[in-house]
Amino acid sequence: MQFSRAKPYLAGIGSAAIFGLSFMFTKGALDKVDALRLIGFRFAVACLVITALIALGCLKLDLALIPGRSRGKDWRPLLAVALLEPVAYFLFETYGVSLTTSSQAGMLIALIPVCVIVLSAIFLGERPNWQQAVCVLLSVAGVMLIAWQQNATDAAGNWLGLALILGAVLAGALFNIASRRASAQFTPVEITYVMMWAGALVFNILALVAHWHSGSLAGYFQPLADPQVLLALLYLGVGSSVLAFFLVNYSLSHLPASQAAVFSNLTTVVSIVAGVTLRGEPFHWYHALGAGAILLGVWGANHFGTEEQVIDCVSEQA
Repeated sequence: MQFSRAKPYLAGIGSAAIFGLSFMFTKGALDKVDALRLIGFRFAVACLVITALIALGCLKLDLALIPGRSRGKDWRPLLAVALLEPVAYFLFETYGVSLTTSSQAGMLIALIPVCVIVLSAIFLGERPNWQQAVCVLLSVAGVMLIAWQQNATDAAGNWLGLALILGAVLAGALFNIASRRASAQFTPVEITYVMMWAGALVFNILALVAHWHSGSLAGYFQPLADPQVLLALLYLGVGSSVLAFFLVNYSLSHLPASQAAVFSNLTTVVSIVAGVTLRGEPFHWYHALGAGAILLGVWGANHFGTEEQVIDCVSEQA
């Protein structure tokens, strides 16, 4: 495979690797700052970094801030991307996880690639072949096995929590569709830029209102004095936000949505490897079996994709 053809696949693998390592930084930071502020600070850092890179000429941005239009481009697909992810997805996931169990949340989130297959066929006319569909289901089964076994003793989550996680699944799947559509007019940098600003504005406003309501507004920025929180924000803001979402949008701009989405299940494999090697966490039979199913499923979903699928997606960007 030529390197130019390999880049979308490498982008998918890279984004999964970055997201997979993020849990180590998130866990430590959440001991010292609430989830809503952490998300807001994360995207604020991302905004500062991506804006600085654009100002320095390292990244190219061609957005004219005219309501409804950007140099003749239709802004509606771009705004849809930002509203779906990070806004809707992070809201649903954050509050859903707090009301249900981690195993249930993990299993439901793994359904995103399946939803993408259905939605991409309906809205984009991208229909995977049966081999790809089987491989996507295999990767989902791997995630579900690990999530089920890892937290088999968890108490049942409530219905509101499950509904919120399903909302995150739908938002995540629709994000893949919206990003594919937006990529016809906007570059991955432009899509990522708007996503970062939407996340920073929405989540900081929500967090500020929550702290004002609780009477703790004066200490809003206090966690930023903690080195551990700052380190986590650097990784989450620069790595898991700017870089990882750029790679996701790049992959979606060059691959069918169903192929690009399945890379997200690799995050589970990276998390397991990082936990075992860096944190000394135990490694069980279901980790090996589940990770094998995920890797085989991701490989198959892309291996059985036709040459024409990738060529057509690349030609759309020309």
